[in-house]
Amino acid sequence: MNSNLLLNQREAFEAFVRKRLGDPGLAADVVQDSLLKALRAEKQPTEDEGVVPWFYRILRHAIIDAHRRREASARALETYTQEVNAAPDAEEKRDICQCVKPLIDALSPEDASLLRQVDMEGASPTDLAAQHGLRVNTVNVRLHRARKKLRTQLEAFCRTCATHGCLDCDCAPPKEKRPS
Repeated sequence: MNSNLLLNQREAFEAFVRKRLGDPGLAADVVQDSLLKALRAEKQPTEDEGVVPWFYRILRHAIIDAHRRREASARALETYTQEVNAAPDAEEKRDICQCVKPLIDALSPEDASLLRQVDMEGASPTDLAAQHGLRVNTVNVRLHRARKKLRTQLEAFCRTCATHGCLDCDCAPPKEKRPS
């Protein structure tokens, strides 16, 4: 097979893939991967005339695979988002370590309120953003920072629970004043 025949038409191949995927970067990657696949293929067309149609078949299959990966990634992201934003059920609420509640109280009132509303009461960051006239991203960043502060306090207070989970935890945190 004459590999120059394929390489000389690379721009046409990328345009073909870009039209079907809508992403120039992804199109370039798909063409590159397809070229490698074609060059490494055991069965290749013997005549130069059949190389281009054969390569377009490879591209069509690669485009289908790219769509499948994109859809699978979108489904996985949606599932993850639903799981992360889901309110804890009764069993999960029961399993919350009792040492966490006083540690939440030791946080700033804003952080404590945000953690209680989202993680304990099941409020969505989107709804909280609308209530307080904030962007959703701002609420998510504040929530992330509050969780990080709580994690730091939990690790400092109870290393076992922080590492292995709070299973039958009997620790009772001492009353602390709020960190500054």
